[in-house]
Amino acid sequence: MRVVILTSARQGTASHHLPFLVGDEGFTVVRVILAEGHTKPKGHWKKKLRKVLRIGPLGALIGYRMRRWYGADLKALAAIEDIAVVCERLGIDLVTTPAVNHPETVEALRASTADIAVSLGNGYIGSKVFGVPRSGMINIHHEILPAYQNAQGVIWQLYNDSTETGYTIHRIDKGIDTGAIIHQGKVPIQFQESLGATVTHTMKTVLDTSALGLCTVLADLPAHLAQARSQGPGAKWTTPTFWQFLRIRRNHMALRERSAR
Repeated sequence: MRVVILTSARQGTASHHLPFLVGDEGFTVVRVILAEGHTKPKGHWKKKLRKVLRIGPLGALIGYRMRRWYGADLKALAAIEDIAVVCERLGIDLVTTPAVNHPETVEALRASTADIAVSLGNGYIGSKVFGVPRSGMINIHHEILPAYQNAQGVIWQLYNDSTETGYTIHRIDKGIDTGAIIHQGKVPIQFQESLGATVTHTMKTVLDTSALGLCTVLADLPAHLAQARSQGPGAKWTTPTFWQFLRIRRNHMALRERSAR
């Protein structure tokens, strides 16, 4: 089975997962498509403005602060390399396109003649893109669906006083994180001294676990696709407000102390 990877990040989930996906007899990664730019869906900036108004200026600052936990800190902890370096070392074809929903991305997908595409680290993907491969496109969402649609990993689990997080592999449809669920896995939250360290260390484990889960799905894709189940009603999350962030911090301290006993 021929697999193509679509990503928008030079150092992200695709770079981390790719070494796990090489050498399996059940499938072959034939191409990685790196969409270097970003095209915004209709109404993007209006949604952004509404979000800032909803979470407030302090919430926006909190979101900016948290980016490092999921970005630079996670890249360093997981030793995530540039996708071009990984592809060259593994001998995988790398094609760059201007943006995810650009005609060049559509053409790169068609030219790969892939059976399935895997989205790793992208925003909105239109139907003209995810509909190209014969079996469509799947995505890894690093949280449990449908309870945590659109959510960043770990923080909202802490908000809800939970000690575990996880990942979901699902089909891509016209929504965001709403496609039929193919496979899920849960991961215990790894409590550290600070909230940021807890997020980063846990997300590193989630990445490792989801890479293995993706291998399992791709190794027997027809069976997994046949068992896919619709999500039903879900809960959508966004950047926390100041008061939500305080609750996340309080719960983190309490759960950390409880787990240490």
